[in-house]
Amino acid sequence: MPAQIISGKEVSAQVRARLKKEVEEMKAQDPNFSPGLVILQVGDRDDSNLYISMKIKAAAEIGINATHMRLPKTATENEVLERIREVNENSSIHGLIVQLPLDSVNKMDTEKVTNAVAPEKDVDGLTSINAGKLARGDLGDCFLPCTPNGCMELIKRTGVSIAGKKAVVVGRSKIVGAPMHDLLLWSHATVTICHSRTANLSEEVSKADILVVGIGKAEMVKGDWIKKGAVVIDCGINHVPDESKPSGKRVVGDVDYTSAKEQAGFITPVPGGVGPMTVAMLMANTVLGAKRFLDSHQPGKWSISYTELNLQKPVPSDIVISRSCVPKPIDCMAREVGLLSDEVELYGKTKAKVQLSIMKRLQAQPDGKYVVVTGITPTPLGEGKSTTTIGLVQALGAHLKLNVFACVRQPSQGPTFGIKGGAAGGGYSQVIPMEEFNLHLTGDIHAITAANNLVAAAIDARIFHENTQTDKKLGIEKTDPNTLTDEEVTRFAPVPPLLDTNDRFLRKITIGQSPTEKGFTREAQFDITVASEIMAVLALTSSLADMRQRLANMVVATSKSGQPITTEDLGVSGALAVLMRDAIKPNLMQTLEGTPVFVHAGPFANIAHGNSSILADKIALKLVGPEGFVVTEAGFGADIGMEKFFNIKCRYSGLRPHVVVLVATVRALKMHGGGPKVTAGMPLPKEYVEENLELLETGCGNMKKQIENARLFGVPVVVAVNAFKTDTQAELELICSVAKAAGAFDAVRCSHWAEGGAGAVALGQAVQRASESPSDFKFLYDVELPIADKIRIIAQKIYGADDIELLPEAQRKVELYTKQGFGNLPICMAKTHLSLSHDADKKGVPTGFVVPVRDIKASVGAGFLFPLVGTMPTIPGLPTRPCFYDIDLDPETEQVNGLF
Repeated sequence: MPAQIISGKEVSAQVRARLKKEVEEMKAQDPNFSPGLVILQVGDRDDSNLYISMKIKAAAEIGINATHMRLPKTATENEVLERIREVNENSSIHGLIVQLPLDSVNKMDTEKVTNAVAPEKDVDGLTSINAGKLARGDLGDCFLPCTPNGCMELIKRTGVSIAGKKAVVVGRSKIVGAPMHDLLLWSHATVTICHSRTANLSEEVSKADILVVGIGKAEMVKGDWIKKGAVVIDCGINHVPDESKPSGKRVVGDVDYTSAKEQAGFITPVPGGVGPMTVAMLMANTVLGAKRFLDSHQPGKWSISYTELNLQKPVPSDIVISRSCVPKPIDCMAREVGLLSDEVELYGKTKAKVQLSIMKRLQAQPDGKYVVVTGITPTPLGEGKSTTTIGLVQALGAHLKLNVFACVRQPSQGPTFGIKGGAAGGGYSQVIPMEEFNLHLTGDIHAITAANNLVAAAIDARIFHENTQTDKKLGIEKTDPNTLTDEEVTRFAPVPPLLDTNDRFLRKITIGQSPTEKGFTREAQFDITVASEIMAVLALTSSLADMRQRLANMVVATSKSGQPITTEDLGVSGALAVLMRDAIKPNLMQTLEGTPVFVHAGPFANIAHGNSSILADKIALKLVGPEGFVVTEAGFGADIGMEKFFNIKCRYSGLRPHVVVLVATVRALKMHGGGPKVTAGMPLPKEYVEENLELLETGCGNMKKQIENARLFGVPVVVAVNAFKTDTQAELELICSVAKAAGAFDAVRCSHWAEGGAGAVALGQAVQRASESPSDFKFLYDVELPIADKIRIIAQKIYGADDIELLPEAQRKVELYTKQGFGNLPICMAKTHLSLSHDADKKGVPTGFVVPVRDIKASVGAGFLFPLVGTMPTIPGLPTRPCFYDIDLDPETEQVNGLF
């Protein structure tokens, strides 16, 4: 009885149909995902082109994005290797085939080129790593070579059990024979491999229950060699003369098909047998590679290692603690949290930038829980919001084993070298390395400084040239600035140049004194970089295109007809985007306990909106997954940073927070209860280091007001009592009791400064519970209300004021901005952070006051109006003894000393 024909065409069609369904299922889970395949060809051989066209056609039928990457015959080995490296790092490609032979006029090491393909993309299964895993039997952790894998699929379709059978493989090539031996062996056959030097070949073949032939000799294996009923798989493709064919030749295998089919039980034809299966298995490997990629890069599926702290008593200095901990290589951290290699730009070993392309990859994934850390009205020393933020993420991550990201602002060098010192947290709750964090980081603040100063220079140039041109867009004819009317002065709102340093003498300067400026001098001022509109643009932008538009929308002047003039009108907006193209990418760092941190943007909270970037928050929320947490910090007290977080940042981001963490300290509440003045650099008065429950209870009014402020937005509040060693148990318990009575979801004592994440586990558990409680987030005001009404709502509901007073300049700006169409922007109050009121000396919960608004500025690009309350300087000054006195560099070790 003749053998049954094993049709590779039929089986491959079934395989392709299965693969198409699997791809459709993947796309149903993530509409933006498709398996990707690249076929790299050197030269232009006709046979290679034919094979490639078959592969691309099969890929298209299944739903695989296949790309034919052609290199000319003149390509060098290095050029080929560089293209392979590019594909290896492209996360949208899951399979890479190097089409052999390499048809180049230059010498090519085929083994070197083949092994350059990343093993996880080697869908041909030809790299030494995949071959080695196959030889060891690690079949589930490698790619199987396509032709042998196709042969195995055909054998299985016969229904003949492989286990226990005698199998013979004729041919020992790396592509077919050797891997075929391994596959049959690991399927429990007893395998003999034969080759051109094998003695008594026909005798060996006659013993085979399963015969696979790939020797490359036309019709070499005869029918009388074959055991009756054997399974015969013919891998050969040979051309023999045949005058009946138009081409004068026909394709035959390595087995004499006519005689063999009379002996075999099952046999593959040539063509139409193994050939179609090779392409089908190539597609199967590509789909498998895509599946493995998806499985290993599921958002929220982290494989992260944490760093164990070696706690010391007494607690050493911040810099000593920071240096005692060896950070993980930042590329390792990136992989642990699900970032791909092509989404990360390394800046040394401890910091990296993250590409915005990740947002497209993860856009269909659900967000995690969103937590904002704020505080009561602080003392000049600060109450530990940054430390609490880092302690909380260390607790949630290293101790409660939840996916968690901290998203914090980049600190300004003004405070770092001025009075406050670093802002990396403190004690055993820090971002590390603290020197990198507190100084240049990746240069974002310098980029903002450069961009802003380019705008300032463009304005200076325009003012100068307006006096020498007949076509004056601003309509100012005068050359002496001292003779300008108030109306003419307001036609330009010069962007102040920036410096990321505290320097009080730059608050008011005179520029244009060079004789070349023809006497056109004017008063000007510097601002600190972190107070600038471009910093706010960076923090509030949602994409590169959005940032480009926001930069273009920045208003720098008003025309004679009252129309706003923007950076786009000045022709400088494109250059600004170029200067900011790297700054828009969030910076990745880590905490002492090895949890990830995004450091991005750093606007001050009293003279700007005081929150890190929307982009960092959005990326982190996708990465942590639906059960994870993103903890961000809002600057200063809840009346400042938190109010702006909700009314500005959340309004533009569309994100809705789950929990507010309100940081309180015994010392700050005692100050609000009437305690003596707290001065940075001076010892605390005894009232702050000795138990005084009466003073503390009086001061708790400020905490109750800030709890009320947070609850106005419909978000549950957890109070974190940041404990100091001088606090007593009774004082800590009093704060917790008052907080809960005031409506806090919970209030817990924290010791994360001294104990790291272990000291904030109770806080983490409270935050977890609060995130699951009902919330009803809402904004404080409707942006369509008149400007004055929005300011009044903030002053009355958040500060507790009786009313507001718009001074003449502020009133004039209200009218101007309303006329220009900016009346519907949210409000960013510039107010002291040391009091709920506008007066820094009024502690506790001031009442009976009216908030004076002396001026209003428009940050149209950033997207808010900027009322100035009181006399807030926009560049701080240095104290009598600045921090920089203690900072130095060790020339031997290159370590920074005295930073904090």
